[in-house]
Amino acid sequence: MPGNQTPPPGRFIAGAVCPRCGVMDRLMVSGDGALRRCVDCGFGDERPVETPAPVATRVSRAAARRVETPADVVRLIDIGEGAGEVGKGED
Repeated sequence: MPGNQTPPPGRFIAGAVCPRCGVMDRLMVSGDGALRRCVDCGFGDERPVETPAPVATRVSRAAARRVETPADVVRLIDIGEGAGEVGKGED
C-alpha cells in the first residue's frame, strides 16, 4: 500500500449464513467489500465481477410484450326519485 495507509477494517454481515459450514453470523467482509470469509471454517471467496441478469417481472419486462387492457365505456344513470316504482306505469 502506498504510504502507511492501513486497509479499512472488515465487518461482519448480520444474518448471513456461510455456504460451506452453514453457521450464521460468522461471515466477515473486507473493508473494501471485495472479499468475504467465514471465521469458523475459513471459507472465503471474492465478489463476482459481473452482475447477474435482473429477474424478469411484470414491471421490468419489455414494453413490446406488455398487454394493454382495452378500456370499457361506463354509463352512469341517475334514476332519481321513483326508484322503487320501476316497471309501474301510469294509468
